[in-house]
Amino acid sequence: MSNISAQLVKELRERSGAGMMECKKALVENNGDIEAAMEWLRKSGLAKADKKAGRVAAEGRIVAAQAAGKAVLVEVNCETDFVTKNPDFVKFSDAVADVALKSGAADVNALKAAAYPAGGTIEEAAKALVATIGENIQVRRLARVENDGVIGSYVHGGRIGVLVALKGGSEELAKGVAMHVAAMSPQYVKAEDVPAEFLAKEKEIALAAMSDKEKNKPADILEKIVSGKVNKIVSEVTLVGQPYVLDTNVTVGDALKKEGADVAAVVRLAVGEGIEKVEEDFAAEVMKQAGLA
Repeated sequence: MSNISAQLVKELRERSGAGMMECKKALVENNGDIEAAMEWLRKSGLAKADKKAGRVAAEGRIVAAQAAGKAVLVEVNCETDFVTKNPDFVKFSDAVADVALKSGAADVNALKAAAYPAGGTIEEAAKALVATIGENIQVRRLARVENDGVIGSYVHGGRIGVLVALKGGSEELAKGVAMHVAAMSPQYVKAEDVPAEFLAKEKEIALAAMSDKEKNKPADILEKIVSGKVNKIVSEVTLVGQPYVLDTNVTVGDALKKEGADVAAVVRLAVGEGIEKVEEDFAAEVMKQAGLA
């Protein structure tokens, strides 16, 4: 059946989100039956997704969703920065965050199995999106924070997301601390969180960097010098010890103390962290395609 109306193609395109040519092909293959064409497109999308699943997806979006006493961050990946701005990808990743918040999914596998608003599961929707976008799409990570006190969330440019839960304090402070974590990426929250191995290594480095004159000082003086150097490093790598980005005249610890607040939880996600990206020589690839290399 080749006599497929433009109106039917348009209707299928609006319902499926697939490209015009794919919609027309689906309708031709299924004799103009739009429901059968929808199923055909979904199956086609799953097949394409399986083929693309091995490709590196290190770009994407971090999305936050929040309600009273709880908040989530999700990372949804694609292959190129260009696709991160695609309306279908943005809509999908926003929906994933909303489902993550409302479903109570504890991990990413539970999230993938959760129901997607438009039908099917999150994982099936991700695979179907491949048919529209043409890239590997992966729901990679989920972070959840629940708290009786305030929770601050901050997402910077869709690439870095932070959740901060406080005991005491205000929502404004929680969001400010979240912004600080996004900017400064502290390794630890407090000095007591710093591992003993880290302290031992820094002490070793501080001693090795000393001049012979310093090393000849009395043991108690030497210990004070080394402790001072190590404490300085600890301040630099801990959240409460760092100068607060919203007021560098005080530390984050000072800002918390002023409101009688304490940090209950901190989560920070950045797009693609931990994924080994494939570096491609596009000039060489173009030459190869043109048969010039």
